[in-house]
Amino acid sequence: MACKLHRRIALRRKLQILRILTKSKSVKKSSIIMDASLYIYKLKLQVEAIKKEYQHLIDHIQEVKVENLGRDYLVVRVRCKKGEEILVSILEAFEEMNLEIVEAKITCKVLFGMEAIVKADINADVLNHTILKLVQMQQTL
Repeated sequence: MACKLHRRIALRRKLQILRILTKSKSVKKSSIIMDASLYIYKLKLQVEAIKKEYQHLIDHIQEVKVENLGRDYLVVRVRCKKGEEILVSILEAFEEMNLEIVEAKITCKVLFGMEAIVKADINADVLNHTILKLVQMQQTL
């Protein structure tokens, strides 16, 4: 007898929590459960919309910045969608331009990211344009 009473009290508490979470005005158990299932469905739709927006942002991020860092040194920053050959392409471009990499940091968790300090006697705008073209070519592949 006491066990049934404890179960009934626990069920009422759980239904009350559902009412509060879903902001349900219903008092009937079936209506509260129906409101909760509708609430869960709406949350799933919101999660899907956020995932789509996130993927859209990932697909369209392209950032290349080349800045002067004192005499004969440039800082190269690249952020873009991960590509299979993006790092190799950038390093080959550095080699073709006779740039010496002094320091580099690379990440590939969600996006490809690179920050490098290069020693060069080339114009920052020219290097920026070259790397931007490489990134755009990789994104179309």
